[in-house]
Amino acid sequence: MTIVLYLYLFMLPDDMNLDDPSAHALPIKKEKVISPLHNKTEVLSDESAVNLIREKLKNIYNDEPDAQKELEEENQHHGRRSKHQQYMHELSGSGKPLAEIQTAWHEYYTNLPDEEKHIVWQEFYSNYNKTTQRKPQVQRAEPRHAPAPEPSPLPAYRKTDRRSPSAIKQELRERVQKRIPKPAKNHHVASIKFGLLSGVLVLIVMMFGFFNERLLVPFIRPSHSISATPLIIDENGSIGPEPKLIIPKINVEVPIVYDEPSIAENAVQTALERGVLHYATTPDPGEFGNAVVFGHSSNNIFNSGNYKYVFVQLNKLEVGDTFFVHKDGVRYVYKIYEKKIVSPREVSVLNTTEKDATMTLITCDPPGTAINRLVVIGEQISPSKDSNEQSSVSTEASREPEILPSNAPSLWSRLTGWL
Repeated sequence: MTIVLYLYLFMLPDDMNLDDPSAHALPIKKEKVISPLHNKTEVLSDESAVNLIREKLKNIYNDEPDAQKELEEENQHHGRRSKHQQYMHELSGSGKPLAEIQTAWHEYYTNLPDEEKHIVWQEFYSNYNKTTQRKPQVQRAEPRHAPAPEPSPLPAYRKTDRRSPSAIKQELRERVQKRIPKPAKNHHVASIKFGLLSGVLVLIVMMFGFFNERLLVPFIRPSHSISATPLIIDENGSIGPEPKLIIPKINVEVPIVYDEPSIAENAVQTALERGVLHYATTPDPGEFGNAVVFGHSSNNIFNSGNYKYVFVQLNKLEVGDTFFVHKDGVRYVYKIYEKKIVSPREVSVLNTTEKDATMTLITCDPPGTAINRLVVIGEQISPSKDSNEQSSVSTEASREPEILPSNAPSLWSRLTGWL
């Protein structure tokens, strides 16, 4: 509000007497004014506004500038002094204390007319602004940590550089490349070796997972995992009730599964996890006809079952060798008289042979594949065939399959079959 009144004062003519109400020719009219002190709406005339301005100006100039600041202003003034500055200069040189100087300055300022008071204030503000502008700037303390190293500047190219832009770009490119560390001389060779080794390792893992039944066959020896059980018979000539197949030459002793009535491939593969399987369409030991037993020569190690390689060495048997079958407390002895390799579709090997009572052992060949079937046929030599009975297999159950059972599907065959 004071600033507005101050500006309004300077808009008045210089020769206008503010103490004279008739000095201005403004029309008298009433206006509503909001008082900033009381937040009230008051009706003021132009004459009242002029009186309000006079009162504000009187209050401003009643208080003189501080004597201490006036002394500082006078000391900093080295040019021509006004009469007020000259008066202050004389006071400062009189040797009086600051309190007496303040009293003398107050009396001097009080007796000045309003115009002179106005001049004193103008001089004060003018010198105060100059003093403020000359104040030194305070510099902030730099951080104590070490500044980051500045990058080496690129070469400055003046306007007088007559090289072409391409030459300048080439120089910049060379400087940048010098800063980039170069790889070792054999870096690319090492990368190729690492890639090849990684690929070979992955290939080995995949090959082992898909074809381990073929890779492990040369290292499998059933005699290392199955103990050689002596063929001991008690005094009465009886044996245990567990159904077994025993082949002394290759040290095989394995259970025979008789309780699987189906010849479906899935059922056969599930039964082979428990041992070797007596084929449901063939007679039992002690009956006339050809009893057939299937067994694995290899299998994937990730498949379940403990008899994956039980017939892996079946090809070592020769004509004249013997093997034993236990069933219902009776031991049957068979002597091998024929050994051959047939196609998987050669289902005639399941039929009765020229002998009255025989047993045929069948497995896949070569081990680790299902290309062919190895067939080993033995004739019953003990007990006497005279005590054998007729086959209990029904005509419906004796139907022939389309293909002989094989090893369990490999991971690769399962994957390709799924695709």
